[in-house]
Amino acid sequence: VFFHNALPFVGFGFLDNAIMIAAGTQIELSIGVVLGISTMAGKCCQIQNHLLLFSCSSSLAGYVEALASRLGLSIPDLTPKQADMWQTRLSAHLGKAIGVTIGCILGMFPLLFFGDEEEKLEEKN
Repeated sequence: VFFHNALPFVGFGFLDNAIMIAAGTQIELSIGVVLGISTMAGKCCQIQNHLLLFSCSSSLAGYVEALASRLGLSIPDLTPKQADMWQTRLSAHLGKAIGVTIGCILGMFPLLFFGDEEEKLEEKN
């Protein structure tokens, strides 16, 4: 139950964080420079962009679950009584939480590529 819930959320967390970091940084660097807004104002715009990007990445959840089932992740065969046990629910929730945490950590890889651009931009100002 834990792995059945964790693996799709690893994929979702990875995609969500990678898309938000890459797109958000590019939007901030392009619009922020053109409009000449401060970093704080850029962050405010970036928060609004994250809401839009989150709705887009949420639509990818179905694809992540389909990929997980193709990889052989089968639905656990539980009786209704077993599915309603507190241990099963706790395992499912922990799997989701730990899965999305691992996915978000892995999805931070775009940060490896954006450090120099932001430093150069700050030096110009």
